[in-house]
Amino acid sequence: MRKILLLSDTHSYMDERILDYASQADEVWHAGDIGDPKVSDALKEAAPVFRAVYGNIDGTEIRKEFPLHQRFYCEKVTVWMTHIGGYPGRYAPSIRELIQKNPPRLFICGHSHILKVMNDKKLHLLHMNPGAIGIYGFHKVRTMLRFEIDGSQILNLEVVEFQR
Repeated sequence: MRKILLLSDTHSYMDERILDYASQADEVWHAGDIGDPKVSDALKEAAPVFRAVYGNIDGTEIRKEFPLHQRFYCEKVTVWMTHIGGYPGRYAPSIRELIQKNPPRLFICGHSHILKVMNDKKLHLLHMNPGAIGIYGFHKVRTMLRFEIDGSQILNLEVVEFQR
């Protein structure tokens, strides 16, 4: 069993509350728009495993370290994480054909600053967007997700909210 903390859109912002949650996780996943490399460095120190993709605001240093897409296994769950991915019924044009041909069990993206978790019944996948945990953007509540992966099951999903 793996305890996962999923966040996105830090936009160079980090605080002790986020790091406290990260230290309780087995893995921290960041779905892009990291901003400052100090953010990813702090998260790497906090959790045993750190995975990330770059987002549209990320500069050269972040883009050299992290890919645009990550496909991997966590336990027996196939995961695809990217920054701009859309959501069921409205996938981004750049990934639409790929996701239809080879859907993961768990599809993760960020970018919208809107927390969204939904099933894609057609592709048999779970979509997660943790919203934005940074302080920059239109969102009024900062959000991230915690959940567990046990074998092929995704369990105990929890929304973590902070006021701005």
